[in-house]
Amino acid sequence: MIGDYQRHCQERVDHCLDSLFTPPLAQLERLYQAMRYSVMNGGKRIRPLLVYAACDALRGDRAQADGAACAVELIHAYSLVHDDLPAMDDDDLRRGQPTTHKAFDEACAILAGDGLQSLAFETLAEARLNPADPALRLSMFSTLARAAGGAGMVGGQAIDLGSVGQRLGQEDLMRMHRHKTGALIEASVRLGALASGNADPASLDALRRYAEAVGLAFQVQDDVLDVESDTATLGKTQGKDQAHDKPTYPALLGLQAAKDYARELCTEAQQALQPFGEHARPLWELASYIVERRH
Repeated sequence: MIGDYQRHCQERVDHCLDSLFTPPLAQLERLYQAMRYSVMNGGKRIRPLLVYAACDALRGDRAQADGAACAVELIHAYSLVHDDLPAMDDDDLRRGQPTTHKAFDEACAILAGDGLQSLAFETLAEARLNPADPALRLSMFSTLARAAGGAGMVGGQAIDLGSVGQRLGQEDLMRMHRHKTGALIEASVRLGALASGNADPASLDALRRYAEAVGLAFQVQDDVLDVESDTATLGKTQGKDQAHDKPTYPALLGLQAAKDYARELCTEAQQALQPFGEHARPLWELASYIVERRH
């Protein structure tokens, strides 16, 4: 089921995303080409999938979630463009293609990332893609801003860069990844729930517990794949974490224990979905997919 669901949601969000990259001025053609390149060059679209699946779990209309699905993918793409820069992770490959600063240039990549970040909030504000009432839309803005900023993803990246060569304990490693990776995943689930128009405190709490577990599981599996997979399969340089002496779950726990931990987190996430019954089946299957994926 997840394959068909994933394809449908990917097609839906890609159609919406593709409409966003028309330059308002001829002089901005190259910038918008770089922005489009950074977003439309593949990707699993896991964060938009989580938006749609959370909306479905609360029996919302999927069309209500298009703006949120686009916004989280735009934030994710911007973060990848900046993470790949020479001043950060200095990567040459992303999704099997040259990173944005290699395909264009470093200055253009920085501006493309900046543009994608702004476009995410512009998209969330657009009634065509986010028909929520103004008060709900403001709550969604706050959710995304918190997840993307210093208290979320950006803060996690700062901790990551400051941890190179250090040995972190499991609690510190979890805290870093709950910011760097988990914050945007948690926001994706919450935004989908809010977009449904049917969210209440109990459902939001259950979905928060799901998202916290699945967000951490995603990063644990990423760490495992950096050890086990290869560059062609990953679409990015394999072994970079070890080469840069970054703290990871396999380094801390051992490879098999890290795999076991990812599965435990998957089970924890799925158990949090019990109140939603079969309406949460896509979220349930996405948790399994996240820890079973090979790239």
